[in-house]
Amino acid sequence: MTAGPPGGGGKPRKLRPLRDELTDLPNLITMARIGLIPIVLVVYESGGAVASAVACGVFLLAAATDALDGWLARRLGLVTVVGKFLDPLADKLIVLSTLVVLTAHDRVPAWLVVILMSRELAVTGLRAIASQEGLVIAAGTSGKIKTVLQLAGISFLLVHFPWQLEVVGLTVDFHGVGLYVLYGSLIMSVLSAVEYFRFFAEAAARQARELEALGITRAALKERAQRRKAKLRALKQSPRGQKRAERKLRRVSPRRRAGSRRDEDD
Repeated sequence: MTAGPPGGGGKPRKLRPLRDELTDLPNLITMARIGLIPIVLVVYESGGAVASAVACGVFLLAAATDALDGWLARRLGLVTVVGKFLDPLADKLIVLSTLVVLTAHDRVPAWLVVILMSRELAVTGLRAIASQEGLVIAAGTSGKIKTVLQLAGISFLLVHFPWQLEVVGLTVDFHGVGLYVLYGSLIMSVLSAVEYFRFFAEAAARQARELEALGITRAALKERAQRRKAKLRALKQSPRGQKRAERKLRRVSPRRRAGSRRDEDD
């Protein structure tokens, strides 16, 4: 689900309880996609060519719901806070969990999965920092290509076994094709990560220029903090500040003062 005002036109989103957002149709579809993850893993673990093909079919169904819930959210004007959290979470869960299981069956190199997982964690953290600072980092073309290649590669690797395509009279090595496609997704993952960091640096520089135009610079903030500390220090050293400290000390109960003295003796 994409960020932004629902329905277009720049209209502000109405605030709704998070509990109500959970029952929106796009979010229900997203949660159903998360629910398909254990089904993919259980069917795949049962072993055999047929089970692998069925697991691939369930995986593709889950991948298809990703486009469906995003389209419905924009169409129905139901872009919500819950959806913005659940949608990318569901995507990462189904991809990474399937890759881990494939690694356990020696169908994907462990180093490849480590790099892909590291990239996802780095980009997720970067986007969280950007969101906290009010910066918007849109998904680039390389990131979208990476996602498509990952889904295609995992689908082939789930099938794994060679299948005879009688229509064209060819035997397809699904495992080999899946590995090559996943290597392609690795290249796009690295490129998209670099693209995200570049977007972040540009957005941060733009924000710094805007703040500097308003007179808010690092030097100005540092000078303001130093003035505040000096004012507090002067206030504590003034007669009024000392009297206030004495009154605060008198409010401490005799029992607490006795306890502190015992602590010092110990």
